[in-house]
Amino acid sequence: MNEIERSCVTAVRTLTIDAINKSNSGHPGMPMGMAALAYLLYGEVLKHDPKDPHWPDRDRLVLSCGHGSMWQYAGLHLSGYDLSIDDIKQFRQWGSKTPGHPELDRHVQTPGVEMTTGPLGQGCANTVGMAMAEVFLREHYGKDVIDHHTYAVVSDGDLMEGISAEAASIAGQIGLGRLTWFYDDNDISLDGPTSLSFSREDVSARFEAYGWQVLDVGDADDLDSLRRAIKAGHEELARPTLIHVHSIIGYPSPNKMGKSASHGAPLGPEEARLTKEALGVDPDKEFDVPESVYHAFSAVARGGEAHTEWNHRFQAWQAANPELAQEWSQAFKAKPPKSLDGVIPTTWDKDKLATRAAGGKVMAAFEAAVPTMIGGAADLTESTKTIFPKSEQFTHEAAGRNIFFGVREHAMGGIVNGLAAHGGIVRPYGSTFLQFADYMRGSIRLSALMGLNVAWVFTHDSVAVGEDGPTHQPIEHFAALRAIPELVVLRPADATETAEAWRVVLEDLDGPGVLILSRQDLPVLDRTKYGTVKGVARGGYVLSPAGGDEVGAIVATGSEVSVALAAQAQLAEDGTHVRVVSLPSWELFEDQDDTYRDEVLPKGLPTVSVEAGIRMGWERYAQAHVSIDRFGASAPGALVLEKLGITPDHVISELRSLLAKV
Repeated sequence: MNEIERSCVTAVRTLTIDAINKSNSGHPGMPMGMAALAYLLYGEVLKHDPKDPHWPDRDRLVLSCGHGSMWQYAGLHLSGYDLSIDDIKQFRQWGSKTPGHPELDRHVQTPGVEMTTGPLGQGCANTVGMAMAEVFLREHYGKDVIDHHTYAVVSDGDLMEGISAEAASIAGQIGLGRLTWFYDDNDISLDGPTSLSFSREDVSARFEAYGWQVLDVGDADDLDSLRRAIKAGHEELARPTLIHVHSIIGYPSPNKMGKSASHGAPLGPEEARLTKEALGVDPDKEFDVPESVYHAFSAVARGGEAHTEWNHRFQAWQAANPELAQEWSQAFKAKPPKSLDGVIPTTWDKDKLATRAAGGKVMAAFEAAVPTMIGGAADLTESTKTIFPKSEQFTHEAAGRNIFFGVREHAMGGIVNGLAAHGGIVRPYGSTFLQFADYMRGSIRLSALMGLNVAWVFTHDSVAVGEDGPTHQPIEHFAALRAIPELVVLRPADATETAEAWRVVLEDLDGPGVLILSRQDLPVLDRTKYGTVKGVARGGYVLSPAGGDEVGAIVATGSEVSVALAAQAQLAEDGTHVRVVSLPSWELFEDQDDTYRDEVLPKGLPTVSVEAGIRMGWERYAQAHVSIDRFGASAPGALVLEKLGITPDHVISELRSLLAKV
């Protein structure tokens, strides 16, 4: 390492020390130990343009161990991004661009941050998705416009998490040769040495078994060894690469390096002074970066030249491929190239159809209209009916649109988020049974936090699953998903609502959408008799008016809408007239104005809710409830529904009891 390189690496360390000491909060150990890699990647290796962080053909870099955020902020600041020294001084403060963990969301836009990270292991899976997106788009549009690499910096903690193991397994399976992970092996975790919990596993051997190329760098400050390893990673096109980097956490803090004390707490004034002396810089200066470092570290000129050269290629490609270029433009807006009017089916050849089966028919219908939508299921494609029937599988040989994730729900969630964050993949999707949304809840939550344009498709949505029993019968899951801010949940009542729900997800939403679909057949409602399906886009609508002197309402979602209609018909026989409201999306309904909501569910109108899940939250719409507030049971689905009270008779009983109190 020459003198200027050493100064650049030192700047990463001193900015880390000063920012964390000033905020009196943070994790200095990782940024200090891996400072040389920050300089090497941001200052030398990455193909990126600090003046345009969204350039489509940039390399992607994700800091999976997001607690080490000052590593990334220092690299971004020093390489020329719009992240000033004043932003660095506001580390972890309200409204700053330098929050405690890197964030890419509606409220924080840190230029150069590709993903929100912090929950360990998520960034690993995200980069698998990003690398898959790069392969798919390169094959779809050509290497003249897409030709880049994906990197992650991962920690011991990341590689302890199961999601990273799942992600690494599938990355090896499909041979993501343009994916490189840097493993910061510093022998320390928060509780103490990794020997407490993570010492007998041979990480390198594990990754070799996954089908990765594994390279070893014995000293995290050895720039030449890192350069050779990165070059070898670029040359290996058939396998992803793990670069196993041995570092000293908190280096070169005299009293805290190599100890867990440097992991998650500021060094403090005295130790900061001693560390700066060890680094050979003025201990009395804070946030001090020599101009020579800014000059040597900057990627502005290098990145600008690469970007300009790409612009010339893109313009030539655009002129030669005008239709494909239009598709590109829409894809990077996360929208279908054309309106789906006339594409989404509105009629059906059966009187009864499971909404999962309807969803499969809808996907087949819009397959050609959304050419850069890809995704798959967690070994449940046949059950969830989520596949593009005319498209190929994504393998190591060809990047098809159908991803077979295997039994890897955790990784599927993170990979789908990475596909979306990369850009160009229109509404990537992941699907499984609703019950197993629990396995991927962290990823679903992060998709909402980041406002990613993804579709989560969950089938087998209630105790109607039947004989598989309570382990496979979701009860609390509607409420659990609705509890996530900025996530739109849609539970359609029949095939036609399912088609419209898919259209809403693809065309209307700015952020993630959840489709919750039935395993069992449901009546296809006669739309000449019942309300227009366009009400789905507003979250709820009057499906069936009272038809007489109105005394109440029944509001339901999904399969229970048919139960509500049956109850309405029985009540009408003795002159009790109630409306039926289909409420497929609480979130979209809450977005409507008061006038519309009051038209659909008038204040003061006695209302019963019907849903085959816990009643939590329904108090906002109804005064009585037909719900399931216990776990399910193993028996035929129709019998389980009957035994647990999801019947027209129970709805009628609850309504009559409510009316008696009015």
